[in-house]
Amino acid sequence: MILETTIIVIYSVALLLIFMYALAQLNLLFNYLSSKKVKDDCEKFDFSNPNEIPYVTIQLPVYNEMYVMDRLLDNIAEIDYPKDKLEIQVLDDSTDETVETTREHIKKLQATGLDIKHITREDRTGFKAGALKEGLKIAKGEFIAIFDSDFLPKKDWLKRTIPYFKDEHIGVVQTRWGHINRNFSILTRIQAFALDAHFTLEQVGRNSKGHFINFNGTAGVWRKSCIIDAGNWEGDTLTEDLDLSYRAQLKNWKFKYLENVETPAELPVVISAARSQQFRWNKGGAENFRKMLWRVLKSKNISSKTKVHGLLHLLNSTMFLNVLIVGVLSIPMLYIKNEYAHLKPYFYVMSFFVLSTIIFFVCYWHMYKNIYGSGFKNFIRYVGMFFVFFSIAMGFSLHNSIAVLEGHWGKKSEFVRTPKFNISTFKDNWKNNKYLKKTISAHVIFEGLLMLYFGFGMYSAFIVGNQGGDFGLFPFHLMLFIGFGYVFFKSLASKV
Repeated sequence: MILETTIIVIYSVALLLIFMYALAQLNLLFNYLSSKKVKDDCEKFDFSNPNEIPYVTIQLPVYNEMYVMDRLLDNIAEIDYPKDKLEIQVLDDSTDETVETTREHIKKLQATGLDIKHITREDRTGFKAGALKEGLKIAKGEFIAIFDSDFLPKKDWLKRTIPYFKDEHIGVVQTRWGHINRNFSILTRIQAFALDAHFTLEQVGRNSKGHFINFNGTAGVWRKSCIIDAGNWEGDTLTEDLDLSYRAQLKNWKFKYLENVETPAELPVVISAARSQQFRWNKGGAENFRKMLWRVLKSKNISSKTKVHGLLHLLNSTMFLNVLIVGVLSIPMLYIKNEYAHLKPYFYVMSFFVLSTIIFFVCYWHMYKNIYGSGFKNFIRYVGMFFVFFSIAMGFSLHNSIAVLEGHWGKKSEFVRTPKFNISTFKDNWKNNKYLKKTISAHVIFEGLLMLYFGFGMYSAFIVGNQGGDFGLFPFHLMLFIGFGYVFFKSLASKV
């Protein structure tokens, strides 16, 4: 009974942690809905008065971006802002031939009168954080706008964000990400689905009540003095944006999130690129939990509720580990439940997973209908999308759990940039992208084994007990089977 008891306890704890996270999401939904009733009356710079238009530096941190570099530079050159108050820094850490092509492109833009500089480093110390810090030393702007290479801000972007900095307590203005290739494939649709939830429900839900949010690494603006006051960029985690965000808010800087300002970007179209991005984000989240836990708990400047939301925010990625634990242990739990009749009352804890799923379903529906509209047809589409999203998200749980564990254990790894493609239609071919990895991770083999394991879980539903089977966990095992199968076969296919 020791083994069975251990399994029940670990399974129950993981389920309860998922349920707590679901309740936090529900609270964010209430915050989100209530925020729609509040009028935004923030004071703003009057751009009709030239004296109120501040100097801005745009930073473009890039690394080996052959396929999107020209598109990025041409797009940024179209930004509508007084040229005498705008500086652009191309922070180029590239190690391939794009260094020269970028330099030539920048020279052409300089000839038009644009203040754009090509800044290179001999070594990539601190990776993206190091590049941003290096550029900050010589930045002329009072405010620093940052865009990754796959982002395409609209011409009026600065005029829609910079005015909010009239409030001297605001350190960051963050905008919502858009997705130019949302409908390219199932992979891009589920990535867009997850990001839309973050950029509506979570960012608005936290920001509207004064809880901590994060600058998302791109498509936002920092007050230069805020960066300096918070301790500047640090490269000791893989998510330097989350790190600096928390340090700034712990020093009482306010963040302003603009849901109505969309900044289009390209989603990874191949699973290996999505995997590298997911690994960095999830490991970085765990690293920042280690780094910020006691700072948040000991802070006297923030409320208890903000502390709870902050810690759950930093533990976002750890939910993948809980999902993996629940998934793996659910099959032995199925057998224990049907073998030991006197333990059946303890299995009511399983209902917490059902409740958590219902909460997520309700929360994400509000996000979905904001984008696609309500109505019966859209609801049916949403049901299908939610099933696919939940399945594939669980299929990533092993990969992301390894990232989380490395982050919590303090294992250091290189900052791996996500390969960019400049793809928007099915006619575009991504397989010739020179930045794609050609080897298959050992993780993929285990994902294939987990697919078979959850196939066994579905089979077990028919044979356990003496009452003709137990199908309570069958839908859960089906989603896990589909999710791990998708990730496994897609990962193999991307190497062909």
